[in-house]
Amino acid sequence: MPDPSPRLYIPALGRIYQRLSPCAEVALRVGLGAILFPHGCQKLFGWFGGAGLARFATIFEGIGYKPGLFWVIVVGLTEALGGLLLVLGLFTRPAALAVLIFMLNAIWVTSAKGFFWTNGGFEYSLLLGFVAFYFLIRGGGACSLDRKLGREF
Repeated sequence: MPDPSPRLYIPALGRIYQRLSPCAEVALRVGLGAILFPHGCQKLFGWFGGAGLARFATIFEGIGYKPGLFWVIVVGLTEALGGLLLVLGLFTRPAALAVLIFMLNAIWVTSAKGFFWTNGGFEYSLLLGFVAFYFLIRGGGACSLDRKLGREF
């Protein structure tokens, strides 16, 4: 029968692991949202050094997403609004589903460049997709507005 307690890499840190354990899921959800939000703002508003709607519309048109403006708005809202919702833990599952769909598309678009993000590959999108999948399945967790409202959307 397997040992029910985890084997700790550094047993002396057991209390720290135990104390931080409830924060791990929140940190992952907030981290995903915080990574996505500025990317959306780059597209929608040109913030954080982004090119803004017009330039991104041209980029999207160039890779075959027409009309480019429509797709930039969809992607920008998925990143900005979806990211904000994930940070808050509000409508977590729908936001995670939108992000997962977006990441699957991003994987497909970047797959020709290989795996590594340093070459423009899909590893970054793959990681974000797996994290979004986790929250699609598990919901926002105990420290989410979804849970506080009594609804796991």
